[in-house]
Amino acid sequence: MLNLEPESCRVADSLSILVGKWKPIILLHLLKNGTQRFSELKRRMPSITQKMLTNQLRELENEDIIQRVVYPQVPPKVEYSITEYGRSLEPILHAMHDWGTNHTLHKQQKMIEKTSN
Repeated sequence: MLNLEPESCRVADSLSILVGKWKPIILLHLLKNGTQRFSELKRRMPSITQKMLTNQLRELENEDIIQRVVYPQVPPKVEYSITEYGRSLEPILHAMHDWGTNHTLHKQQKMIEKTSN
């Protein structure tokens, strides 16, 4: 049985950090591929705008989920990596992926049932 008190639920806090189309995808790329430069992340997500990627990375950095390292060279080199703290999201992202997959299958099954009646 779920042992969470609705009055003290922190799910909304968690979602405020992870919500959005791109944050989970960014995190999965960093978890899978390790440290990435901005251009590498952008190449892996061609549909994201440069501005959106910048904003999402900043928000994740402000939450200590990812780390941004700027190398003092010309032209500047910036790399992003997931922090040790950010790695704690890995099982949550996997669980959310699994649930999303199951939910999609559930909805497809419901549609099949509706059309066959």
